[in-house]
Amino acid sequence: MGVTPHYKHLGVITAFFVAVLIISNVASSAKIVDLGFSVFGIRLAFDGGTLLFPLSYVFGDILTEVYGFRAGRKVIWTGFAALGLSSLIFFILRLLPGDAEWEGYAGSAAYDAILGGISSGGIALASLLGYWVGEFSNSALLSRIKVAMGGRLLWVRTIGSTLAGEFLDSLVFVLVATLAGVFGWGLFASLVLTNYVLKCGIEIVMTPVTYGAIHLLKRAEGIDTYDRGVKYNPFAV
Repeated sequence: MGVTPHYKHLGVITAFFVAVLIISNVASSAKIVDLGFSVFGIRLAFDGGTLLFPLSYVFGDILTEVYGFRAGRKVIWTGFAALGLSSLIFFILRLLPGDAEWEGYAGSAAYDAILGGISSGGIALASLLGYWVGEFSNSALLSRIKVAMGGRLLWVRTIGSTLAGEFLDSLVFVLVATLAGVFGWGLFASLVLTNYVLKCGIEIVMTPVTYGAIHLLKRAEGIDTYDRGVKYNPFAV
């Protein structure tokens, strides 16, 4: 029986991944930002989580590149479980009666308007499905490119896998959230386009940081994982 390797920094990366996932989902439900101009007739508006959510893909790239697809898969499911728990807590809180003084200066209507998406499960479901499709696509593609290219040209696989993963993520996230009533259909094209452009742009800008983190972690952990013979089944344990 093989011995599970002990990684010095995987726990810290997992903690930040979970924090990014939960905070970005709260921000997505809390505010829609309008940049005040349009591209090809589509207004550039985006949900608040767009600013932070691309970092989850940075962590995803780091996890797959350093620790491999199987370790990344465990971290992704850990994040999903934490997000599900946070959604459940917000849902229960929504059902509990509000204090009279709180109702006076805030109230249930404000709670529903700001946190209704995540407390009703709309944002959580959209994020889970979008991230499930996008992150596993990103991780599997990055892993395959690394093996095919013998580990050369890291930027090709980090950016290339991001372009594919973020497109699927943005499309599924906005579609499910819109079907759940979190966003209006009038914002659909705008949110998909803006989410995709901003998410990819942020991760591309973060490429030097990703390079540095990967280099430091490989040296600190003493590993550089190649996923040869790995089955890319997201449900495998």
